[in-house]
Amino acid sequence: MKLFTPYQLGPITLRNRIIRSAAFENMGKDNKVTQQLEDYHVSVARGGVGMTTIAYCAVSQSGVSFNGQLVISEKSRESLKKLTDAVHAEGAKASIQLGHCGNMTHFYTCHCMPVSASTGFNLYSPTLHRRLKVNEIKTLVKNFGEAVDFCRECGFDCVEIHAGHAYLISQFISKRTNHRHDEYGGSFENRVRFMNEVLDEVMLHAGNDMAVVVKTNMWDDCWRGTTIEEGLEVAREILKHKVHGIVLSGGTVSASPMTILGGAMPIKTLSHYMPMKTFWWLKGALRLGAGKMMIPTVPFKELYFMEQAKIFQRELKNELGNTTLIYVGGVQSGDNCQRIMDEGFELFQVAHVLIKDPDFVKHIQENAHYHAGCGRSNYCVGRMYTLDMKCHECVLRDGEKIPNSLQKEIAELEANARKSVESE
Repeated sequence: MKLFTPYQLGPITLRNRIIRSAAFENMGKDNKVTQQLEDYHVSVARGGVGMTTIAYCAVSQSGVSFNGQLVISEKSRESLKKLTDAVHAEGAKASIQLGHCGNMTHFYTCHCMPVSASTGFNLYSPTLHRRLKVNEIKTLVKNFGEAVDFCRECGFDCVEIHAGHAYLISQFISKRTNHRHDEYGGSFENRVRFMNEVLDEVMLHAGNDMAVVVKTNMWDDCWRGTTIEEGLEVAREILKHKVHGIVLSGGTVSASPMTILGGAMPIKTLSHYMPMKTFWWLKGALRLGAGKMMIPTVPFKELYFMEQAKIFQRELKNELGNTTLIYVGGVQSGDNCQRIMDEGFELFQVAHVLIKDPDFVKHIQENAHYHAGCGRSNYCVGRMYTLDMKCHECVLRDGEKIPNSLQKEIAELEANARKSVESE
């Protein structure tokens, strides 16, 4: 099967076409690597993926939104090298996602007033944030390049630049969040300037031995957000840098998070695990019934980004050169994997099923029609914001208790997801 044949991604060779996507694990502590984070990625590598991606590592402390996220720091060098060595020992490549959260943070995590393309108030944090000065933008650009060198020294084979989901790079791209009137705002050319400067710096530092992929939004799926047409233009800008791969995603964490994830957010689970001390405002809003309004449901379907990804595949096919379009979104089974190959995508990313079943790849090698049985209740996501990303089945198997009210919510959401899939 083509699915299990090697693939050349820029300067590196993957043993197969399956990549663990950069889904936030929340398994770090004090912005540093833990044994739990290493163990999880080693288990995924042992399970057969071609490459595993460490999620969200901030290029500076101002870009950190959670204590459990990583940040480029000498304090993590030794532990990151230990992690990549362990992943390599299992035959997989190691990637790390580099980004900056912009206004999606708080003073107590980033240790400064949150920054963004423009001054304003982020309701979803909630926090006031200030406009970055031009000299600060230039410093952040250099931070991205320096981060690539650091990651190489830690043994990583690839870096993934996060330019989507309403984090800092996309806060510059979107007219919804960029109200500047200088060389970084206004026209499309100006709004993509920060991204282009970052990618220039990244590719310079990547040289001939590091693969570079970019996660971008096909569309934002929110009011005043980037449209499919604009998303295509952003992708064309990315292609100019001759990156090795583009991950085709969509949605924003601040307005349409379930577009990214598919399905419904488990509101009771989200509220239950949130500590009152730090999330009192959101916990209160959720308990008052505002959850479904703040986090609208998107009916789940398998391969939920395929329609949009095929548009990008068709529109960009004559401009790709040596850049690979990487599919992500709603992979549940061996049949899904085969369809992605049949549609002409050479690589794809997967996360949810690897949370439930790190051996997913081995299972589809043994049975081409294997289905992971992920019910898409998104319990793992609701829990992830304050504990760690863990499937409810694994939680129960490991002897941890889940309150009956949350188990009832899980059952209801999984039933809804099944109905949604069956109605396709």
